[in-house]
Amino acid sequence: MADDTENMNLPDLAASNQGTPATSSSNAEDMNPEDGEAERNATDLEAVFDIPVHVSAILGKSHIEVSELLKLDEGTIIELDRKVGEAIDIYVNDRLVARGEVVVVEERLGVTMTEIIKSGIN
Repeated sequence: MADDTENMNLPDLAASNQGTPATSSSNAEDMNPEDGEAERNATDLEAVFDIPVHVSAILGKSHIEVSELLKLDEGTIIELDRKVGEAIDIYVNDRLVARGEVVVVEERLGVTMTEIIKSGIN
């Protein structure tokens, strides 16, 4: 029975060929020899390019009581849980995706990514 399934052409669900099953020969050409995963490019994600996402760069966090919160005034310093020069966390839709550094670009603050966080999800 195992011999019957070896020659079956199964669809490649990761391929972006609009539902047309990929043949086993095209799978072999698209395979990355280092990790065994199919190579993907930007056109594979074209369907999601216009979906808005929420991006947050978290400098640090602090816990304070409501009474302290009500006493905050302009110029008040809040101590964060990070040190100067420590990487900041970058979230997309509340999911940690990278770490980076704060930079100044034309008198505006920005973030440069220094590390991409890979999730365990394929």
